[in-house]
Amino acid sequence: MTRAPYAADPSQSGEREFDVSSRAPHVSAHGENRGPRSAFQRDRDRIIHSMSFRRLKSKTQVFIAPEGDHYRTRLTHSLEVAQIGRVLARALGLDEDLTEALCLAHDLGHPPFGHAGEAALSEAMSRHGGFCHNAQALRTVMRIESPYPQHDGLNLTWDLLEGLAKHNGPVHAPNWALAELDEAFPMNLGTWPSLEAQIAAISDDIAYDNHDIDDGLRAGFLELDDLLELDFVADQWRAVERRFPGAPHDRMLRELIRDQIGLMVNDVIEHTRAQAAGMDSAADIRAADRQIGGFSPSMAGHERELKSFMYEKLYYHPDQVGAAERARDVVARLFAAYSQDASLMPDDWQARLPQHDPQRARTIADFIAGMSDSFAMQAVAEIYGERPEGLSNV
Repeated sequence: MTRAPYAADPSQSGEREFDVSSRAPHVSAHGENRGPRSAFQRDRDRIIHSMSFRRLKSKTQVFIAPEGDHYRTRLTHSLEVAQIGRVLARALGLDEDLTEALCLAHDLGHPPFGHAGEAALSEAMSRHGGFCHNAQALRTVMRIESPYPQHDGLNLTWDLLEGLAKHNGPVHAPNWALAELDEAFPMNLGTWPSLEAQIAAISDDIAYDNHDIDDGLRAGFLELDDLLELDFVADQWRAVERRFPGAPHDRMLRELIRDQIGLMVNDVIEHTRAQAAGMDSAADIRAADRQIGGFSPSMAGHERELKSFMYEKLYYHPDQVGAAERARDVVARLFAAYSQDASLMPDDWQARLPQHDPQRARTIADFIAGMSDSFAMQAVAEIYGERPEGLSNV
């Protein structure tokens, strides 16, 4: 593969917040004794080996506390995003390892129960600066997840942290968490991030747009006839029917999902190549006055239609809304309990709990945000004496 001139270069990047060059003599500052890896490969590996990443296996993607084994979780979603991201990065000549690391880390800040849990924490934290899952992902990898003796956090590269911080583009009004981290290790929040970060973000859109359809159809929340009201989806379905007349319906549905992913991926490749033409460095990407990596205007319009459909038919489905309200109650009750009695928290969290707000409330939110769905339900049961019911919506 030919590296594009505007790709991130791990040999020229790789700056980390904490200098570890003063390690013991037998341990290399760059980790060569642990394998010949680039700075971005080490970022990826640190994420994969983290406890926060492992806990994603039991965190909600769309369906809260699913009883079925086939519905996506935050972990399987992140792996699917990474697969799409690597395909796009390879086709565009970008650094695949940085792209993959960003894809794998992008949801590390999500609390239990997905957006329902985030809404509950946002409300509980309203007097203490609020809560944002994107900023919490940075807080997780920079301060909370701390396996190393010499420093807090995973000590990831500036390029990785910048990409997470500017997940949706330049940030002109960072919340307290992001502002605090940016002050410690400035991330140039007002500019666009690397093209690898932009590709990771669009890979997230491609993955959940299509895989949420897959899960929604399987769960019976979505109907194919309703989906086919979207012309660009109907075009893909008719093409599947022509190619595979008489094939089993469920296999044709999965073919539809694959076709749509392929359609979106090819659109991103073509549009991004055109947008990046004439750019000679990663600095050119960051200095651009627009997003370089993404959908064409036509596909962006189709994708907005699809999102609107999904909100109406799936995300705001009555069963989803009911389960989300019960999940919000779980998180709210946990925050109230820990705020009133810190002895309910594990010893290590009690030991580092500040005495006063807002730092105290923010540390309690850190603890809750790291919980899996099942751990949160168990914690509520232990505190209040009864296990919450009605949290499974499939």
